[in-house]
Amino acid sequence: MKNLNFRITIFILLSFLLVISCKKGEKNSGPQITVEDVPWDGDPNSIPESMRRANPVADPNAIKGGRFRVYSHQYPKSLNYYLEQFTTTAEIFRMMFEPLTSYDPISLENIPRLARSWEISPDKKKFTFYMDPNAKWSDGKPVSAEDVLFTYQTIMDKKNNTAIFRIGMDRFEVPEVIDSKTIVFTAKSIHWNNFDEVASQLYVLPKHVFEGKDFNKINDSFPVVSGPYILAEAKPGRYVKMIRRGDYWQRAYPFNKGRYNFDEVFFKVFSEESIGFQAMVKGDMDIYAVYKAATWVKEATGEKFDKNWLVKQRIYNQKPIGFQGWVMNIRKDIFKDQRVRKALAHLVDRKTMIEKLAYNEYEATNSYYPDFYLGSESSKNPNEIIDYNPEKARELLKEAGWIPNSNGILEKDGKEFSITILDREKSTEKYFTIFMEIAKEIGIKASIETTDLAAWSARMDKYDFDLTWTAWGGGIFKDPEPMWYSKYADEEGQHNIAGLKLPEVDSLIESQKEIFDVKKRHDIVKKIDQIIYKEHPYILLWHLENTRLIYWNRFGMPTNPLGKYNSESFAVDYWWYDKEKDNKLEKAMKENSSLESYQSDVIWK
Repeated sequence: MKNLNFRITIFILLSFLLVISCKKGEKNSGPQITVEDVPWDGDPNSIPESMRRANPVADPNAIKGGRFRVYSHQYPKSLNYYLEQFTTTAEIFRMMFEPLTSYDPISLENIPRLARSWEISPDKKKFTFYMDPNAKWSDGKPVSAEDVLFTYQTIMDKKNNTAIFRIGMDRFEVPEVIDSKTIVFTAKSIHWNNFDEVASQLYVLPKHVFEGKDFNKINDSFPVVSGPYILAEAKPGRYVKMIRRGDYWQRAYPFNKGRYNFDEVFFKVFSEESIGFQAMVKGDMDIYAVYKAATWVKEATGEKFDKNWLVKQRIYNQKPIGFQGWVMNIRKDIFKDQRVRKALAHLVDRKTMIEKLAYNEYEATNSYYPDFYLGSESSKNPNEIIDYNPEKARELLKEAGWIPNSNGILEKDGKEFSITILDREKSTEKYFTIFMEIAKEIGIKASIETTDLAAWSARMDKYDFDLTWTAWGGGIFKDPEPMWYSKYADEEGQHNIAGLKLPEVDSLIESQKEIFDVKKRHDIVKKIDQIIYKEHPYILLWHLENTRLIYWNRFGMPTNPLGKYNSESFAVDYWWYDKEKDNKLEKAMKENSSLESYQSDVIWK
């Protein structure tokens, strides 16, 4: 690690033209760094036409500079997104590496990134990408088609822990490099997501840096990047420090004006949400997305909030909504019977949990795609509400052959009904405790095993669990294959962690692959949802239809603070440090006075 940090420091000093100064009163993480942008001497006519316009969600008056400290819940086992799909890992990785195309933040149309242009064959099976001649790695070498090929080969190498990415890449022949700036992907079959699979979901790696190395061991060493930030320091269990690149190759593209504003971004790690919140209120962080209802309702109060030093804001937009729940490992004999899984769902008193423990902040979830049924669409959800009903649970368990023994413990074929709940944070333990007490009353033996995120993630890759709490993000375009296709139930590291195998679902997944009409495709996904819901691989819990943010009142931001489709990660890209606002904040805190009021609910316009 010493050598890595030394190399990064030298690289920063030489390439970024950094001016380092100590800022009096700055909390943690040492002296603040100021990045000076390197003048761009490229040809303006070489900028792709669609990148010469203004970004529709950015503020062109945004100011570069400053430090932004972001809360991260637990330290991931890897900062390599291809090895670990943790939220913080994804955020850090996309700051360093880039795909061939990105999305317009409003229309969702593909726009250039590493590729300046592309062609799609009439049969929608061949995609030709032409690399942007301006695209360069941070060491000055051009990004080439060979880098794209290398990334594909790295993912497809079965020695690497990249199984989840092979699902999509396996649909392609080995890409053909035409020349250093041209690469062709040819699909083996038609799939609506083929283009985006290689265009916007393949983050390109530098071949000259990673070739010949054990990819499974590349966790926090990324000395050469193409993106707007570089990893400057990683302190396991504490923080990850990112520094803006003053020589980022797209820095002069008009579309990026108002983006990538912070000179430093810290992802600060706290093992528990409560400790992270305390650090936020103390001033050791700048932004905190609240995922715990009690924090939002009961703890985010007091003088700092009353005087508007700390902003407490709900953001409503059109971000995709995923689901969370307690997944049961159907590979285990005890969970193979659908009646058992449904019985356990009847033992979860979601209504009381939402009312008493979650302060009515959430909506109960009865779909694996809850954003299909928001607002006025909720009445169209055909899925049965699984209510709290211990007696119904007893009946189902009895039907499944589970009978109380002389000790009152349910037993079948000489084996007691005993499960271990795998947990990774203390804040969820109270929910499991309520469940365990009810389960005990009907003869189920349940215990809790608590571990950290890294160990939990490693065990999930191997499906080494009985029951655990997990949450999945939503996608704008729904692809049910990674999570629900039968063939991924037995391959380690996949998203079918429940181990569900349903031929009817497999058939529907196959049927939607060649449908390019989003509505028609989503109609099929709704059918898949209904079938899976009746199988109860998860005990679905609840969801939130907005983003709850707390941040110090020292930042500028666009009119829509999180854009149209984004959550809190948007702030890293589009907010900025406002010195004038910070001075007002410091003055107000010194004089114990209030700042101007703000809009507590912000709705996408």
